[in-house]
Amino acid sequence: MNKLHMIAKGVAPLLAALLLAACSAPELKQPQIDTPGAFKESQTFVAPVVRTAADGTRWQQAQAAEQQQRGQWWLAFNDPALNALVEEATKANANLAVAAARVKQARSIAGIAEADRIPQVGVNVGAAREKASPLSLGLPQGSNVPASKLYQANLTASYEVDLFGRVSSNVAAARGDAAQSEATYRSVLLSLQADVAQTYFRLRETDAELDTLNRTTDLRVEDVKVNQRRYDLGDIGEFDLSRAKTELSTARAEAIGLQRQRVTTEHALAVLLGKPAASFTAGVSPLLDSSLMPKIPAGMPSSLLERRPDIAAAQRTMEATNARIGVARAAMFPSLILNAQGGGSSSSTVANVFEWSSRSWLLGALMSMPIIDGGRNKNNIARSEAALDESVASYRQSVLVAFAEVEDNLAGLRILAGQTEQIDDAVVSARRSTDLAKKLYEAGRSSYLDLLDSERNLAAVERSAVQLRGNRAVTTVALIRSLGGGWDAAPATASVQPSLPQQASN
Repeated sequence: MNKLHMIAKGVAPLLAALLLAACSAPELKQPQIDTPGAFKESQTFVAPVVRTAADGTRWQQAQAAEQQQRGQWWLAFNDPALNALVEEATKANANLAVAAARVKQARSIAGIAEADRIPQVGVNVGAAREKASPLSLGLPQGSNVPASKLYQANLTASYEVDLFGRVSSNVAAARGDAAQSEATYRSVLLSLQADVAQTYFRLRETDAELDTLNRTTDLRVEDVKVNQRRYDLGDIGEFDLSRAKTELSTARAEAIGLQRQRVTTEHALAVLLGKPAASFTAGVSPLLDSSLMPKIPAGMPSSLLERRPDIAAAQRTMEATNARIGVARAAMFPSLILNAQGGGSSSSTVANVFEWSSRSWLLGALMSMPIIDGGRNKNNIARSEAALDESVASYRQSVLVAFAEVEDNLAGLRILAGQTEQIDDAVVSARRSTDLAKKLYEAGRSSYLDLLDSERNLAAVERSAVQLRGNRAVTTVALIRSLGGGWDAAPATASVQPSLPQQASN
């Protein structure tokens, strides 16, 4: 008998440890990601030193993943109008408000889960009046049973003993959801700021295109006047005059069409600012020079996993999903709930409820576990494990997309820089060609068609230069967005950034 007792004593702890291991959440293993040592495009796109913003702010070096303050990266563009628009959008954008509300919800749910860690205490006070039937009291039928009163007041307490990790796993899952919602909020904030900047630069690009078309229209008006005068003098035929008038109407039509594009872009910017489109008007501000665009270094691919808030959100989703496996496993094992109740009751007066002689108390423990559930819990575990597989795959995809976006934008800036260099040369040549064609035409040594071709070519080249200017600005913002809102640079004074919604106090 003693031998059996000793064996039982040795086996019991081992069995308990095995049970705990069986129902706890598995250790989350970080997915293996093939992270390159450097971005391919960064080897061909050599960026100069990062420009310091107007207020001296530089991007803060990557710290702890999604909790890192992103800094006011838009200040690097040194554009007061852009600064004001980003600040306005951050305060009033509806999508950002939705994301902030979801953060509050997730934090509240985490608080609900945390409440299961402590005993639940309550109080109940009540009064009742009843009249029992004679038969229920064993009295003859027709006996007079007087009505009775009952007053009671009780203090109750209950507590679930976390035997197999259900409570702790549920808390971990809720915390992971809250962290995921916070990372998503930061991702929405970054997207909003980048959308505002890109829309703003598109608007300025359109203004610059309109400026180019207006200058072309002015030139066409002058051509019509000159040709009309020469036609009246008999120097040219009606053909040249008709062509000049056609070119004028065509230029005006293009300018009117571009106005539609500007209005649409302006309305999109109004929505980002949280304003009705009818109440917002953006001033005309042509984008005249793209050489002042900040040059953004890409940094190391490994640091991208720390900076990108969407990757942080995918990471937190994995952690929450992994914790839910522990919740599902714990459902297959016993749960133990401790109950306590103490108070008083009286059938005479309310005051007697609180007398020592009216006291009553109860202590109890309830253990329950499923025996036959038709495979419900087993399938719930399988579902939780499949959800983890899904979150791991989503995390891998987020990382791959992030790497590709950085490469795309680095390549875009490199190619746009080469295009800009060539188009600048083309603008110089086209202007010289137009000047020569005009002199030859005025001297009667070339036809009006030659002059028109030269002027059309100049207008097309100047418009292409304007579009490239806008594309470089938009792509620069896109690179910052793809880098998670910042870049590797020397640490600097932390800048003010819109904070997450404050957690409600308990």
